[in-house]
Amino acid sequence: IHDSRIGVLIEVNCETDFVSRGDIFKELVDDLAMQVAACPQVQYISLDDVPEEVMKKETELEMQREDLLSKPEQIRSKIVEGRVKKRLGEYALLEQPFIKNDKVTISEWVKQTIATIGENMKVNRFVRYNLGEGLEKRSQDFAAEVAAQTAAKAPPAAPPKDDKPEETAETEEKKPAVAISAALVKQLRDETGAGMMDCKKALAETGGDIQQAQEFLRKKGLSSADKKSSRLTAEGLIGAYIHDNRIGCMIEINSETDFVARNEKFKELVNDLAMQVVACPQVEYVSIEDIPESVVIKEKEIEMQREDLQSKPENIREKIVEGRISKRLGVLALLEQPFIKDDSKTVKDLVKETIATLGENIKVRRFTRYTLGEN
Repeated sequence: IHDSRIGVLIEVNCETDFVSRGDIFKELVDDLAMQVAACPQVQYISLDDVPEEVMKKETELEMQREDLLSKPEQIRSKIVEGRVKKRLGEYALLEQPFIKNDKVTISEWVKQTIATIGENMKVNRFVRYNLGEGLEKRSQDFAAEVAAQTAAKAPPAAPPKDDKPEETAETEEKKPAVAISAALVKQLRDETGAGMMDCKKALAETGGDIQQAQEFLRKKGLSSADKKSSRLTAEGLIGAYIHDNRIGCMIEINSETDFVARNEKFKELVNDLAMQVVACPQVEYVSIEDIPESVVIKEKEIEMQREDLQSKPENIREKIVEGRISKRLGVLALLEQPFIKDDSKTVKDLVKETIATLGENIKVRRFTRYTLGEN
C-alpha cells in the first residue's frame, strides 16, 4: 500500500513451504508488489497473458498509423510487428525494467532468484487499486476553461453573402453532428493525456464516441498512454490485511474529504473491514444491490425447485422463496455480515455509526480477496 492511495495484492507461488518462509522469497514478493504499484500501465503478468483480441486491436491501430504510409511496403509488417510487441510489452509485468535495477527485466530477475534458491517460482496473479479510479470528480472550473478556450479558438462566423448562398450550406454540412461538451473533452484528456484542442477535434471527428476518439488520437500519435490511473483522484483510503501470507484482502473505502480519510477512526474502519473480508470467504459483493440480476434469477430458480417447497401451500410459496433468496443474498454481501468484533451489529451498522461519529458520508467501494492456491 503506497500512501493509502495505491494498493497491490499479489500472489507468487513456489514449490515448498520452506522456500515461501524464507527472506529471499518474501523480498521477491514485496518487490514485485512495489513494481506493480510503480507501473500503472501494467495489466498482465506476461505477453502470453495478453488476450488475442487486444493483440489484433493493437495491430489494426498500428497498421493505420499515418507515419507507416511513408515506409517501404515490404517492411511495413515488420515495423508493425515490432511496434506491437513493444506496446504489449508495456502491459506485461515480466517485461518491465526492475525498479531497483533497471539493467534487468522482472523476468530476468525472477530467473536469478530461482537460480539462487534452486526452486521454481511463478507470479500467479495481481490486482492494483488506484484510489478513486473510475469515479468522476466535480471540476466546474475546468469545464468552464475548456468551453472558454474552445470558443476563443473557434473561427469567426463569415458574414452572409447574397451572391454565394451555397457557402452557407457547405459550412453547415461541415459542422459536427454531435455537440461536444466540455465534460467529454475533459474525460478524453484525462484518459489520454492529449491536448485540449486535439481531444475536441478527435471527438468531433468520431461523433462524440470516446473509444473511437482514443483510437483516432493513437493513430495521429497524439495519445499519451495510460494517463487515466494517475490523474483520477478521490478521497478515502486503500487498505489491506494479509493473514499468515495465505489469505489476503485489499479494500477501498471512500470519504468526502482528505481530513476524514486521515482520521484514526476512519483508518480503523478500513483495517477492520479488510479483516472482515478475510474472515468471510463466502462474501463476494459489497452490498445486496451489487449482486448481478443473473445471480438473483439463478438463486430463485434453485429455490423454486427445492423439494420441501412442494409441500407448502401454493399461495405462500412465492413469499417463502423471496425470504430464502433475501437470506441467501445477505450471505454474499459484506454489509449484511455480523461485525467480527461485535456480532450484535452488522457491518452496515458499523459504517453508519462511523458516519455519525465523523459527520461525513463514507462508502465501501470495492474489495478483492485472494486465497493462496485457489483455482
